[in-house]
Amino acid sequence: MHPTQIILKSGRSAWKGPYFVPFQNLREALTNHVAIKTKARSCTILPNFVGVRCMVHNGKEYLPVLVTQDMVGHKLGEFSFTKKRFTYKATKK
Repeated sequence: MHPTQIILKSGRSAWKGPYFVPFQNLREALTNHVAIKTKARSCTILPNFVGVRCMVHNGKEYLPVLVTQDMVGHKLGEFSFTKKRFTYKATKK
Protein backbone atom coordinates (compact mmCIF):
# COMPACT_ATOMS: atom_id res chain seq x y z
CA MET A 1 0.00 0.00 0.00
CA HIS A 2 1.36 3.41 -0.94
CA PRO A 3 1.77 6.10 1.75
CA THR A 4 -0.71 8.41 0.00
CA GLN A 5 -3.38 5.71 0.13
CA ILE A 6 -2.75 5.25 3.84
CA ILE A 7 -3.29 8.96 4.42
CA LEU A 8 -6.58 9.00 2.52
CA LYS A 9 -7.92 6.06 4.56
CA SER A 10 -7.86 8.10 7.77
CA GLY A 11 -10.97 9.18 9.67
CA ARG A 12 -11.00 12.60 8.01
CA SER A 13 -12.97 13.04 4.78
CA ALA A 14 -11.02 12.66 1.53
CA TRP A 15 -11.98 16.02 0.04
CA LYS A 16 -10.53 17.86 3.06
CA GLY A 17 -7.25 15.97 2.97
CA PRO A 18 -5.00 15.27 5.97
CA TYR A 19 -4.64 17.82 8.75
CA PHE A 20 -1.09 19.11 9.01
CA VAL A 21 0.73 22.19 10.20
CA PRO A 22 3.07 23.82 7.66
CA PHE A 23 6.49 23.95 9.33
CA GLN A 24 8.53 26.86 7.98
CA ASN A 25 11.88 25.35 8.98
CA LEU A 26 11.26 21.86 7.52
CA ARG A 27 14.06 22.13 4.93
CA GLU A 28 16.48 23.41 7.55
CA ALA A 29 15.56 20.51 9.82
CA LEU A 30 16.20 17.98 7.05
CA THR A 31 19.58 19.40 6.00
CA ASN A 32 21.04 20.45 9.37
CA HIS A 33 19.32 17.79 11.54
CA VAL A 34 17.73 20.49 13.73
CA ALA A 35 14.72 19.47 15.83
CA ILE A 36 11.36 21.15 15.20
CA LYS A 37 9.53 22.13 18.41
CA THR A 38 5.77 21.79 18.08
CA LYS A 39 2.64 21.56 20.18
CA ALA A 40 0.58 20.29 17.21
CA ARG A 41 -0.05 16.75 18.41
CA SER A 42 -2.94 16.32 15.96
CA CYS A 43 -0.76 17.00 12.91
CA THR A 44 -0.73 14.11 10.41
CA ILE A 45 2.74 12.85 9.46
CA LEU A 46 3.25 13.26 5.71
CA PRO A 47 5.83 11.42 3.55
CA ASN A 48 8.04 14.53 3.31
CA PHE A 49 8.44 14.53 7.14
CA VAL A 50 10.47 11.28 7.05
CA GLY A 51 13.88 11.77 8.64
CA VAL A 52 12.87 14.89 10.59
CA ARG A 53 13.42 15.06 14.34
CA CYS A 54 10.45 16.68 16.12
CA MET A 55 10.15 17.78 19.72
CA VAL A 56 6.47 17.08 20.50
CA HIS A 57 4.85 18.62 23.58
CA ASN A 58 3.18 16.11 25.91
CA GLY A 59 1.59 18.69 28.22
CA LYS A 60 4.61 19.12 30.47
CA GLU A 61 7.77 18.90 28.35
CA TYR A 62 8.96 18.33 24.80
CA LEU A 63 9.79 14.71 23.93
CA PRO A 64 12.01 13.84 20.93
CA VAL A 65 10.39 11.91 18.07
CA LEU A 66 12.34 10.78 15.00
CA VAL A 67 9.93 10.34 12.09
CA THR A 68 10.36 7.10 10.12
CA GLN A 69 8.59 5.64 7.10
CA ASP A 70 6.32 3.48 9.29
CA MET A 71 4.87 6.58 10.99
CA VAL A 72 3.42 8.09 7.77
CA GLY A 73 -0.33 8.60 8.11
CA HIS A 74 -0.31 8.63 11.92
CA LYS A 75 -0.49 11.65 14.23
CA LEU A 76 2.51 13.22 15.99
CA GLY A 77 0.80 12.85 19.37
CA GLU A 78 0.73 9.06 19.08
CA PHE A 79 4.49 8.95 19.63
CA SER A 80 4.69 11.38 22.56
CA PHE A 81 3.14 9.74 25.61
CA THR A 82 1.30 11.96 28.08
CA LYS A 83 1.13 9.60 31.07
CA LYS A 84 3.93 8.13 33.12
CA ARG A 85 4.20 4.40 33.64
CA PHE A 86 3.07 3.28 37.09
CA THR A 87 5.72 1.66 39.26
CA TYR A 88 4.92 0.15 42.63
CA LYS A 89 7.43 1.02 45.31
CA ALA A 90 7.64 -1.32 48.27
CA THR A 91 7.37 0.31 51.69
CA LYS A 92 10.16 -0.05 54.26
CA LYS A 93 9.43 -2.13 57.36
